[in-house]
Amino acid sequence: MKFQTREIKSFFYSQYFSDGLRISLGILLPSLVFNYLNQFDLGLTLSLGALCVSVVDTPGPVAHKRNAMAICNLCLFLVALATGFARLNVITLGITVTIFAFLFSMFTVYGTRAASVGTASLLMMIFMIEKALKPGDILIYSLTVTAGGLWYMIFSVAFFIIRPYRAAQQALGESIIDVVKFLRIKADFYLADTDIDENYKKLVSQQIQVSQHQDVVRELLFKSRVMVKESTNASRVLVLTFIDLVDLYEQILATHYDYNEVRNRFDKTGILEEIARILHHLAQELENIGYAVLSNKRYNHSHDFNAELEHLKLKIDELATTLPGTSNLVLKKILINLRDLNTNIHHIFNYYNSRSSKTLLENPNQVEYSKFVTHQDYAPRIFFDNLSFSSASFKHALRVSLVCLIGFITAKILPLGHHSYWVLLTIIVVLKPGFSLSKQRNYQRLIGTIAGGAIGVLVLSIIPNRDAQFVFLVIFMLGTYSFTRLNYVVSVIFMTPYILILFKFLGVGHINLVEERIRDTIIGSTIAFIATYVIFPTWESEQIQENLRDVIYANVNYLVKIAESITGCSVSTTDYKLARKDIYVKSANLSSTFERMTSEPKSKQKKIKEIHKFVVLSHILSSYLANLASGITEKNLHKTQPENLKLIRKSIAVLNDSSKKLGGKAIDFASEKTNPTEEKKQLSADEALLKEQLGFVNKISYDIARVTDNILG
Repeated sequence: MKFQTREIKSFFYSQYFSDGLRISLGILLPSLVFNYLNQFDLGLTLSLGALCVSVVDTPGPVAHKRNAMAICNLCLFLVALATGFARLNVITLGITVTIFAFLFSMFTVYGTRAASVGTASLLMMIFMIEKALKPGDILIYSLTVTAGGLWYMIFSVAFFIIRPYRAAQQALGESIIDVVKFLRIKADFYLADTDIDENYKKLVSQQIQVSQHQDVVRELLFKSRVMVKESTNASRVLVLTFIDLVDLYEQILATHYDYNEVRNRFDKTGILEEIARILHHLAQELENIGYAVLSNKRYNHSHDFNAELEHLKLKIDELATTLPGTSNLVLKKILINLRDLNTNIHHIFNYYNSRSSKTLLENPNQVEYSKFVTHQDYAPRIFFDNLSFSSASFKHALRVSLVCLIGFITAKILPLGHHSYWVLLTIIVVLKPGFSLSKQRNYQRLIGTIAGGAIGVLVLSIIPNRDAQFVFLVIFMLGTYSFTRLNYVVSVIFMTPYILILFKFLGVGHINLVEERIRDTIIGSTIAFIATYVIFPTWESEQIQENLRDVIYANVNYLVKIAESITGCSVSTTDYKLARKDIYVKSANLSSTFERMTSEPKSKQKKIKEIHKFVVLSHILSSYLANLASGITEKNLHKTQPENLKLIRKSIAVLNDSSKKLGGKAIDFASEKTNPTEEKKQLSADEALLKEQLGFVNKISYDIARVTDNILG
């Protein structure tokens, strides 16, 4: 019950609810104010403009939001004006729909935020299709809609000026919770009743969430002037907490072992259950900190795990006598990792609870933060370079254009009622670049519309009071915009009754409206679903080879940085962290592509088992490399034996060969830069451990090479 209560509270403190509240207020206020002034139609038009611009109001630096919303307003004005005049003739309207659908769908080449500008513009086009305006009124209406969009832009930006750190704080808190879930999945590997293969699938899926959330935090922290340029206590706390969180995440990734072997050797001793229990307790401690960050409170009761870890050490030492002949070295490594995790969590706790900037020393390594975020290029050549069938964005835009034309003709031929634009609206919303995403969105849209329609009819039937209906409208509106990014099905379930109550206030009968909306949604979904099969279909199997070679390249790059470090070359902290971040991003992209591939038709799931093996092996390799990197830094191993150097070169060569087979590039490890020590007869304990770790890396590299050959065979 306590866990469920915290989950509910976390949602209300989250960025999702804050966004939902801001969007709802920004859309609703013009209608309420002008209704009070007996100008409801004017207020509704302003709210329509605000609704379209709100699509662009996604997480990110406030400057990026402002610029995107400003461009969106310009697009809304031009689209409203062009569509308003085009609708005077059905042929010119059909041509306009086709051209705009292609043009604005091509905005995907400029990234997610630009794609949202395209979506908002298409929404305005769809709303204008059924708007019967006289030629003399079109310009005024277009200006009014744009005024509503400008109002929303000012309203939204004002939120971030008033509370400049809150969005970053919320994103950081949510990122911590994602890492907590990742840690709990790792802990389950030590439990005997956990299926290792299934747990790997969970781990890979959660890795996607962690990577996506960390990218959002990077954007907010390292692209915001207020965070990077100003040296305030709040900004430094957030930056340092995030840096430690990323280091903690690497530490969790680095704790990889052969879990089958560990279970076979120690399952009956009870020691593995103890390890899992401590890991879950560490996860709970980190979750407490994450909840404090999310709720903007202080967590002042840090738990001391030293006693539990000391008790675990005694148990591990006892095994040397109770299990003679069995090495407990792997358990000692696990104990060391647990201590490191405890230390990192304590660091995060100390950073976030620092009340004075005097206690926050400048980062001694002076990491160049701007290098850790991607910078989108908006040059016109990118648009024109993608005007070919080799571009997935071009094929998607062409598909959207043709399907919108089909939907438009269908809506004009069939007697679909007064809101036939819902067919086009459904097509725009559910049609995504890939088959699996379109299929998922189709399913979610249908289920949400039917369930939401039933709820809407129920509310309007049993609650005749208009004031009570308005309260429900606000609740449903909040739910719609709060769950848009979190859970699309729930968002649509809220959206449908919200629209039904809104139309009821506008004097449209709700029963007929439900039937019409469900029918139009089914028609639009059916057209979109068929189109993903037959009109320039894009399958993940066609894209995944690029993801495979990107992951190999990122791992080779990280391994080369490690090799340079242990052979005496100077490698900066920034270079290390950039290579590490690249692995996480590329691995998450591969995992995401693989997940989408599993939802495609069986005939399109080429080499699915081999690709799954590759995903798991690449995760294991990156874990070993993270372990290597942290060990080298801590133990200052900046010289190596020739035999270790030989293992590194073999691993790099094998991975480079696999990258070339996949059509990728190779990274050479220049031998003239290396300065190995003379070979010693007796290796130290640290050198022996390094040799063992490099042996693991070499083995996994060959395993990846074999799987790559099977994928290409």
